[in-house]
Amino acid sequence: MVKEYGSKKIEASEKVAAGFLGFLMLLIIIFISTTVISDGEVGVKRTLGDYKDEELDTGLKMYFPIVTAIETVNVKKENVKEKVSVPSMEGLMVDLDTSVIFKIKPERASEIRQTVSGSIHETLIKPYIRNGLRDVASGYEAKAIYSESGREEISNKLQQYLIEKLSENVIVVDVMLRDVKLPERVTDSIERKIDAEQRAQAKEFELQSAIKDAEIEVARANGTATANEIIGDSISQEYIQYKFVEGLNDGNTEVIYVPTEANIPIMEAQRFQMTDAFNPQAIDAQINNAKNNTTK
Repeated sequence: MVKEYGSKKIEASEKVAAGFLGFLMLLIIIFISTTVISDGEVGVKRTLGDYKDEELDTGLKMYFPIVTAIETVNVKKENVKEKVSVPSMEGLMVDLDTSVIFKIKPERASEIRQTVSGSIHETLIKPYIRNGLRDVASGYEAKAIYSESGREEISNKLQQYLIEKLSENVIVVDVMLRDVKLPERVTDSIERKIDAEQRAQAKEFELQSAIKDAEIEVARANGTATANEIIGDSISQEYIQYKFVEGLNDGNTEVIYVPTEANIPIMEAQRFQMTDAFNPQAIDAQINNAKNNTTK
């Protein structure tokens, strides 16, 4: 009886172990036969070496691992950097450091996996970057490539070239010419020329400033001369006499007597001329009074 009970216990333990092993094998099969396609990726299914044309979207995907495999293709933006030595128009070798931002079209992922061998960067993108840079840069002189406007033009033309060549499978987002390295003697020559141009521009600015300052001074002088002319034309003898009398009334006017041929003050002579032109006796009396005051 004890023997029978022990035998049943062993059989039960074997069943538990077998069940656990089966469950473990099931987990392994599920694990190896499922894959997760994340955001920014698409899946491409390959069955017995044959790629399916339909791309798989994000989520959990199951397949039969013995005959089927699912490959993921990145369709997010990627940055490819490439440094190329290209000849300029005059035959100088220029090193161009370039970055190309692109992304694969999701609907073309299966076609790319079927037609492109190895890395997409090395096989599909970089060869066109090298060829495009050589074609574009050969139409520019070294100093033009070195300038900011030249870099922008080359970047734009390279982007158009890549769009024409890769638009079927790839979206070219942006192209940047990050660095340009010329032969040292050419760089020194360009920098000296740029420095001379900047000095010439500074001198031109100083000249224009001096011309403007001179024009301002001339305008001020003309304004002063015009004002003096207007004031001079507007002053009459009557106005002068009025201001003289006004000053005497204020007590702030200092009178300076300047003798004339008749030895009388000018103002007095003018007053005699205006007021007593037809009274000789009055004129003589006032002249004598003026002489006496001068003698005193």
